[in-house]
Amino acid sequence: MRSSKLILIAAAALVCSTLSFSADDTIRLPAGSEIQVQLITTLSSKTNEAGDMWSAKVVEPIFLKGKEVFPEGSFVDGHITYLKGPGHAKGRGEMRLVVDSIANPEGAKYNIVASLKDAEGADVKDQEGTLQGPGKDGKGTAVESGVGAAAGATVGAIAHGGTGALYGAGIGAAAGLIHGALKKGKDIIVPAGLGMTFVISRDTTAKRAGSGQ
Repeated sequence: MRSSKLILIAAAALVCSTLSFSADDTIRLPAGSEIQVQLITTLSSKTNEAGDMWSAKVVEPIFLKGKEVFPEGSFVDGHITYLKGPGHAKGRGEMRLVVDSIANPEGAKYNIVASLKDAEGADVKDQEGTLQGPGKDGKGTAVESGVGAAAGATVGAIAHGGTGALYGAGIGAAAGLIHGALKKGKDIIVPAGLGMTFVISRDTTAKRAGSGQ
């Protein structure tokens, strides 16, 4: 009799645990939800190709119905969907990025799709979020990569838990060189440290990766 009660208690606990886990398996994100991030990976039309992955960190918490579901410091992963270098005589390099997943600091990862809406100092030319580099003469709005040492230090702190200011300053210095290259009409370069905003275009049920759903 005692063993039967223990079995029933264990079964009830298992059911409760399963229900609790299932409740976290999906998150419903309404159309228009924005994800503000700072890029960790440097991307270039010279060194990258379509399909390459990139990473970023969330800089503004994401709330749903008043509840914080993805705090600042959550990770975002995505990939390049389209990439075109600058033309020989004229034309501008182009790059299109999309978000594939977002994970909170505890490691719970959710599969989503979000397109680029805006980027600091950059030309985002269409609803698909196509970044556009400078023309051959270097004129016009470009993907500005003059993030500077101060912004670079911020990225370093984010990426290395507050101990990466020197690393970040290196990013800033590299960004200055990248900026010069852009002014000469070189390949489109999207530097680490660039602030970007992605948006979910339609109501989405984000599924937790590995949930089996």
